[in-house]
Amino acid sequence: MPFTYKPLFKMMIDRGIKKGDLRDFLSASTVAKMGKDEYVALEVLDKICTHLDCKIEDIIEHVPDKNE
Repeated sequence: MPFTYKPLFKMMIDRGIKKGDLRDFLSASTVAKMGKDEYVALEVLDKICTHLDCKIEDIIEHVPDKNE
């Protein structure tokens, strides 16, 4: 997938937030998908931004395909 959630996980480390804390408002399968850089719905990204008081660019990054 051309997107990564590494910025989210870095921000979580910086803020002392654990993946388990995400499960307070996201399903375990959604958190697992994000850990594998798989697709999640925009509604999920909105929930994260709302709960963590951050912007979309704080949680997701575009990774260009090297073959393009």
